[in-house]
Amino acid sequence: MPWYAGITRYQWLVLLIACLGWIFDIFEGQIFVASMRDAMPDLLGTDPDDKSVSKWNDAAFGMFLLGGAIGGVFFGMLSDRIGRAKTMVWTILFYSLFTCLSAFSQEAWHMVALRFLVAMGVGGEWAVASAMVAEVMPTRSRAVMSSIFHASSVFGTLLAVAAIALLIGNPEVNASIAAKGFDPWRVGFFIGVVPALLTIWIRWKLKEPDSWIKAREKAKTDKTLKPGRISELFSKQNIRATIICVSLATIGLVTFWGGHIYGKNALLREAESQPAIIAAMAEGATPEQKLMAKSTIKKAEMLSMAINTIGGGLGLVFFGAISNKLGRKGAFVLYHVMAFICMIVLFKVLIPGGASAMVLMIFLPVFGFFTLGMHAGYAVYFPELYPTRLRGTGAGFGFNMGRLGTAAAFFTFAYMSDPPSPENKALYLSPLYIVGAILVLWAKETRGEDLPE
Repeated sequence: MPWYAGITRYQWLVLLIACLGWIFDIFEGQIFVASMRDAMPDLLGTDPDDKSVSKWNDAAFGMFLLGGAIGGVFFGMLSDRIGRAKTMVWTILFYSLFTCLSAFSQEAWHMVALRFLVAMGVGGEWAVASAMVAEVMPTRSRAVMSSIFHASSVFGTLLAVAAIALLIGNPEVNASIAAKGFDPWRVGFFIGVVPALLTIWIRWKLKEPDSWIKAREKAKTDKTLKPGRISELFSKQNIRATIICVSLATIGLVTFWGGHIYGKNALLREAESQPAIIAAMAEGATPEQKLMAKSTIKKAEMLSMAINTIGGGLGLVFFGAISNKLGRKGAFVLYHVMAFICMIVLFKVLIPGGASAMVLMIFLPVFGFFTLGMHAGYAVYFPELYPTRLRGTGAGFGFNMGRLGTAAAFFTFAYMSDPPSPENKALYLSPLYIVGAILVLWAKETRGEDLPE
């Protein structure tokens, strides 16, 4: 039977709600990425190319990743204990309200601290939703459905791109908002409260998965089956899975925040090199010329981000089908090796070589496909490695502990006296993809297997 045959209305509803939560989850993270060249300079009162901006942005990334790690583990454990649907409500409320509060930041450290709190909800929502999708779907559909769930993240990124392109990249809208006494980037954060409305629908429509209910009943009569115990992740039965999950997620997240997101620099650098833009940004240019030049650069940056994200979305969607053909391990190896090649080509050849906008626009979807697409594997593979009573804990721990290594990398970049450029940062991190391709060979293959009870 094809993967979509026999899927019930309720199963489609679970997928839709999980996707919406993940879309807004990503929006709350990417709204900062899309506006960081505007928000942090405003808060610091300096120019976007000032080195202090890069340091504070790296600190914000570091705190976001640290918060995601803590929130992912905490809410993952909570979902094994009190239920998936209840915990999803708390995670969405968490990231919605703290993103909204970010709009009122007055100092750089305010933004950094709030990124930590936003990320707690972001990390938790993924852990809960990925476990729920895996538990509700039939075995033959699980990989594709989990890939669709993770791939929905691209809509969150595109929403963030569209919001910032409209608020900052459009000179008329930008000027209109500024005339009312608001910084345009703040509006993007303010609308982050909207996902909180989704929690009403979740409480109304979602029920706990049957497998979770059965696991809870078993735990009442057998204390050794108590759900959500993090110590069990390091037992003889689970230690290999835990090491693999944490390692793959660390590699994927470090290279995402230190490489994939800088695909947005491709058309940005090309725009900055145009003689008309250089002249408009030079000393002596009128404020109107500078505003128009900044808007052009911002539009180029957002276009790069959008094209890169669309390619990434395709990579995420196809991971499930590819992993059904090549196995989970084979799919991870393919994506990691190709991602390494793509990073070298973009940041070592095309951008430094002054490639044309057309060449960059053709290559960016390929770059995005492989550098982001492997992340669907975490939603497909991690829940397949743990029994029901540990599924939220294990998936949440595996994916979100990967944020700790990533946070360490960005705190290092933030406190370097002479931090590397974004393009060089990506090149330094690209060999990690090869490490991931080798590491996954030690992992267990789960293609076609039922979820462990």
